[in-house]
Amino acid sequence: MSFSFRDCSRVRVAAAAGLVVALAGCSAGAAPPPPPTAGEGLGAVASYPDLSHEHALEDVSYPQTPPVGGKHWPPQTEYGYGWQRCGVYTEPVVDEFAVHSLEHGAVWLSYQPGAAPADVAALSELAAVDPDYVLVSPVDGQPQPFMATAWGLQLGATSSTDPALRAFTTRYVAGGQGGEKGADCAHGSTPVEAQTALDRLAGAASG
Repeated sequence: MSFSFRDCSRVRVAAAAGLVVALAGCSAGAAPPPPPTAGEGLGAVASYPDLSHEHALEDVSYPQTPPVGGKHWPPQTEYGYGWQRCGVYTEPVVDEFAVHSLEHGAVWLSYQPGAAPADVAALSELAAVDPDYVLVSPVDGQPQPFMATAWGLQLGATSSTDPALRAFTTRYVAGGQGGEKGADCAHGSTPVEAQTALDRLAGAASG
């Protein structure tokens, strides 16, 4: 099966720690995310402009949990695609891959581990807004029980059925706030593939 995705306009191929990767930063100079419009029912959305679009083969420390953007895994390595395949997961995903999905226009709906099954189901139902561009997963350490994240934008909620979560998802899913509207999110790496790539890189670096 062949997967289509829009690559960066400038690609520099290099070998690092045994991995062949595309290292160019995508969407350099992308416009800041659009602010929420009054009347959309979004409530308080935090905005984070001027995020890096740099690619990095490393474990990135992000200032927000979940991260809202910044350095992320390159588009492709010998181990697979460098973004997280959108879908519903009951285990954590790899931040550096999920951030790349945000750049492509994904909305990341996350919940604190230990959330009730009914709450997880409520977030999973929101994936139907656009299954190709919604990522659902637990995130350890996030400050609110339920959160919605797009590139440069984040909303917290105390209830999984808060209408603001649906309003946020509808407003930003498959959007251009990450600078790569239309890039693929449906055929990225699975969490296992992403973690394997990260672990192999760590192993190569320590060896």
